[in-house]
Amino acid sequence: MKNSSANRWPLLESVDSPEDLRQLPRARLSELAREMRSYLLETVSTTGGHLSAGLGTVELTIALHYVFNTPADKLVWDVGHQTYPHKILTGRRKRMPTLRQKDGLAGFPKCSESEYDAFGTGHSSTSISAALGMSIAARQAGEKHKSVAIIGDGAMTGGMAFEALNHAGDSDADLLVILNDNDMSISPNVGGLSNHLTRLLSGQIYSTVREGGKKVLEHVPGALELARRTEEHVKGMVAPGTLFEELGFNYFGPVDGHDLNTLVPILQNLYEQKGPRFLHIVTQKGKGYFPAENDPGRYHGVGKFDTSTGEATGSKESVPTFTRVFGDWLCDMAAEDKRLVGITPAMREGSGLVEFSQQYPDRYFDVGIAEQHAVTLAAGMACDGLKPVVAIYSTFLQRAYDQVIHDVALQNLPVLFAIDRAGIVGADGPTHTGAYDISYLRCIPNMVIMTPVDADEARRMLTTGFLHDGPAAVRYPRGASHGNLPRKELTAMDFGKAELCRKGSKVALLVFGTLMNDALEVAEQLDASLYNMRFVKPLDEDTIRQAAKEHKLLVTIEENAVAGGAGSAVNEWLAANAGPTNILNLGFPDTYVGQGTQAEMLSEWRLDAVGMLGSIQNRLACMNV
Repeated sequence: MKNSSANRWPLLESVDSPEDLRQLPRARLSELAREMRSYLLETVSTTGGHLSAGLGTVELTIALHYVFNTPADKLVWDVGHQTYPHKILTGRRKRMPTLRQKDGLAGFPKCSESEYDAFGTGHSSTSISAALGMSIAARQAGEKHKSVAIIGDGAMTGGMAFEALNHAGDSDADLLVILNDNDMSISPNVGGLSNHLTRLLSGQIYSTVREGGKKVLEHVPGALELARRTEEHVKGMVAPGTLFEELGFNYFGPVDGHDLNTLVPILQNLYEQKGPRFLHIVTQKGKGYFPAENDPGRYHGVGKFDTSTGEATGSKESVPTFTRVFGDWLCDMAAEDKRLVGITPAMREGSGLVEFSQQYPDRYFDVGIAEQHAVTLAAGMACDGLKPVVAIYSTFLQRAYDQVIHDVALQNLPVLFAIDRAGIVGADGPTHTGAYDISYLRCIPNMVIMTPVDADEARRMLTTGFLHDGPAAVRYPRGASHGNLPRKELTAMDFGKAELCRKGSKVALLVFGTLMNDALEVAEQLDASLYNMRFVKPLDEDTIRQAAKEHKLLVTIEENAVAGGAGSAVNEWLAANAGPTNILNLGFPDTYVGQGTQAEMLSEWRLDAVGMLGSIQNRLACMNV
């Protein structure tokens, strides 16, 4: 830190837990919010991370921990981008400089990290289901603790959230759902009148009168239904809550999520109520830091930056990222083929579709956080002659697995999956590591899977997959491509064919993907043969047969789980066709890959040159070769 934290954040320094927070007079909470926002900005600027969302939830976080008896009461944060203020208030303030680093604080809620993290998250739209489950469990155990789900407007686009709302509204669960609406300006409804009405509607007097009135009117024919309709009409004039009321929730809001003098009393009122309640608050992403307020998308996830200018301070890559290669290819192919359409589940920036969305707005579809819908939408488009390209992270495609199988592959439809963040992602940790896509796609009939080693191969494989008359996937990692730069032409590659890169003896390295540079270093030290396999499915069977015949040990190398991965495919083929063969599979073991830089994680799992060489030498020693 630049100056003594005790001088800059004196009130924040006195709060080491929610218990400390609850000792403060309510009048000092706004002062605490200012200090927390300053501290959050400075720490994230030195570590990188998710900034805009956290800046927008400072007051909400303070109000929740001030009113609710955490950790006995359960706070379930959706996705977790917005939980940095929560971490600061729950005993982790001093560890914030370790955020998202190896052995440091996780960037998302993590149960093993703190008792205040009631549920581990990383993917969206799960909070209501989890909080409802906790509420039901408490009721079954005869306990009295509260359950609160905090979900953003983006996560509310996920179908799972509405599945949970539908169940919760019919369950009479003691559950509070807070919708953190941060994608709109504060509307005229969010002002003095709306805040006053929400305080009234959430209060005990209104609740008592409401329930008492039901008992009185239930014996008068038609009166109860008339009263219900009248109530909905009156509330509908001041709050857009009809949908949630119909689902069985008592709806309150919208209210200003930055106004602690309103937020705290409303939460105190709702704390005393029972049954499913829905509070709609409106916040501003990036609140308190003008660059993030002005461009919240840019500051959603950031690297290290200068707080005075907002400009990044880290080194810039001089070579294109795989994401950029995909974005350029998409625009170029769209110019060549009018049937191409691009689909993303709310990852326009992350998946490289910004330029495409601007050049071809009528052919660009952001469906929100709805991965299942994205895949079946693509299937429907393909049925009627379009050529969909689904740009999606490896870890997010997992959420649409049934749709990939039933709606795309079973019908053998020409849908191309551009799978970003395959392999190690670094600081985002296990929830975002793309460790399983080869394994879960390889077993699907009709699916083609390609693994480029560099930017040029990525562009050629995207073209190959797009021209293929069936489902195809190209998986590539986060970050820069080190190897051949992409050529301008839109040329396909020989389908299902591997490439011999180096001829050696005794050992053959079969590489699937971008670990080629380290593998080449190992091959030179061992005088081993080196193959760029390119295709996981279909495998180049002739190359495998020849490699097995000419070498004493085959080594498969991939940035994917060993279980069910590309190496497993080679094992299966050899067992069925070539008889006993000495083979070593290198990839991720049967455990989750942690957080840290990509280089640190590759080293930890022995997938760098040193680790590969050691593993191979150990196997050769066991073979007495």
